[in-house]
Amino acid sequence: MADTKKTPLYEEHIGLDARLVPFAGYAMPVQYATGIRAEHAAVRSAAGLFDVSHMGEFLVSGPDALELISTVTTNDPAALTPGKQAQYSVFCHPDGGIVDDLIVYRLDENRFRLVVNAANLQKDWDHISAAAERFDVQLTDESDTVALVALQGPATERILESLVSVGLAEIGFYEFLPGDVLGAPGIISRTGYTGEDGFELYVPAEAAVSVWRGLLDAGAAHGLVPAGLGARDTLRLEMGYALYGNDIDDETSPLEAGLGWLVKLGKGEFVGSEALSRQKEEGPNRRLRGFRLLERGFPRPGYEVSYDGQSAGTVRSGTMSPSLEVGIGTAYLPAAAKFGDPVSIRIRDREVGGEVVRFPFYSEGSLRR
Repeated sequence: MADTKKTPLYEEHIGLDARLVPFAGYAMPVQYATGIRAEHAAVRSAAGLFDVSHMGEFLVSGPDALELISTVTTNDPAALTPGKQAQYSVFCHPDGGIVDDLIVYRLDENRFRLVVNAANLQKDWDHISAAAERFDVQLTDESDTVALVALQGPATERILESLVSVGLAEIGFYEFLPGDVLGAPGIISRTGYTGEDGFELYVPAEAAVSVWRGLLDAGAAHGLVPAGLGARDTLRLEMGYALYGNDIDDETSPLEAGLGWLVKLGKGEFVGSEALSRQKEEGPNRRLRGFRLLERGFPRPGYEVSYDGQSAGTVRSGTMSPSLEVGIGTAYLPAAAKFGDPVSIRIRDREVGGEVVRFPFYSEGSLRR
């Protein structure tokens, strides 16, 4: 991994016996000594701490910042309360395909932070930079100066409350406040990718190590463990949360992917609005659906999926659910597919039966209790 980038927490992962893998150009921990299942279980029952500093952050500021972001994203940033609210959104191509999914933070009236996927950072930067030429804005790539750690699980508020300078009870889901984290200035955001209550903490890169260590020390009595990409993936899939490059990509639209709630056609024109309006009127031909295996099997991405006796493409995301102890996954199926319909997944040399099910696969997370 000589050519991969390192997050500010790289040496911490080495010291914790993490197994590092190349991911989106970074050397990232896929798991620690306890293993993926133990990390997954800790997040569901207590808390886990994730290094997600590989994510990209763009600062957009200036008189036309709101107009630019409304133009390049499908959701409506005008609905956000400055200094308090964030929203999940997507960038689209003119044909409605998804450039990337992202979180939009409205830091103040004319200043926004966009948090994007590391693997798409250059593509996203080019996408928004091209659009920005028509607006009075300043763009800054903050990715190398901002560290991001995610503290996730039902015990997170108890762990964090004495370590920050703001009242966590004031922060609702997809809300944030600026404040100090273990003495470091940052942004405390009630967001996450696990289906559990939790916070994502944005701090200066130079403060990442002290914040990471302080959180692990404070959380030890509450069952907090470091968690890697493996547990992050199984946790998000149990919730049916989309992963770019698997469930969504340049060739899929938000309407096909079950993200129609992010498409605010009534706000005015935006990149992709014409194509998405037409697709909404006609109805998409396929939709991203969840499936659950009815017999033992591990439905890995790329395995062939059959529906109604016909090939329906491949598994987009798939795993053996640690919480449910069954194989689960996602696939694009014909729009006519209904919940409860049978599907089959070709695993090695046999067809394994399953059924179409609703998201989320797992409904007992602390966000849903």
